[in-house]
Amino acid sequence: MPPSFLSGPHYLGKGLKLVLSPGLRLFVLLPLTVNLLLFAALVGLAVRQFELWVDALMPSLPQWLAFLDYLLWPLFVGLVVLMVFFTFTLLANVIAAPFNGFLAEKVEVVVRGEDHFPPFHWRELLDMAPRTFSREWRKLTYLLPRALFLLVLSFIPVLNLLAPPLWLLFGVWMMAVQYIDYPADNNKLSWDDMLAWLRARRWQSLSFGGITYAALLVPGLNLLIMPAAVAGATLFWVREGGLPVHSPR
Repeated sequence: MPPSFLSGPHYLGKGLKLVLSPGLRLFVLLPLTVNLLLFAALVGLAVRQFELWVDALMPSLPQWLAFLDYLLWPLFVGLVVLMVFFTFTLLANVIAAPFNGFLAEKVEVVVRGEDHFPPFHWRELLDMAPRTFSREWRKLTYLLPRALFLLVLSFIPVLNLLAPPLWLLFGVWMMAVQYIDYPADNNKLSWDDMLAWLRARRWQSLSFGGITYAALLVPGLNLLIMPAAVAGATLFWVREGGLPVHSPR
């Protein structure tokens, strides 16, 4: 295994290979289609509103500091990009939650060597939907207060200079939480236990969240990276000592 700070790219790369394999492609098509439609809608909105959002976030400087506008503008453009990306990722994962949970379960079966070509059953996917939506609601109750704090901070003069790095750090952590939660939930690990599991592997988790966050910022590539991140997180779960599918607790 690579050292902790390199394990994230390792798992994401392996996840990408897994979702491109013939036995798993079918399970990728559904979340990929959902993400594609949502991505097109949000990009269209962002293109129309981008300049307005940047102007709203930019602090008002006195005339004698006007030269700083040229230095601050790229910073707040980056902040808007991070916020748009964060919104897209949040909505995409909520909508695609049953598909991602289903994909994580099938990837785990393959990774553990129990079956190279797991079957597809619509009933199995539908049965999973209530549980996965409930878990997504739990993620939202964890995420929204923290995101709201950062959003408020983004509008406070001077303090909002801290907003871009804090959004970035929070986004990296949430990528680890978002994707590791799929195999953890499939294996009936509680929310608090899942967070403790991640904290016990902090550097591996931040490494995985960081490379996933960076890859998801690339337009077009992000559509394929989402299912790859589900597969990579499942591999992370298995290799780092997660419980097997349907194991007794």
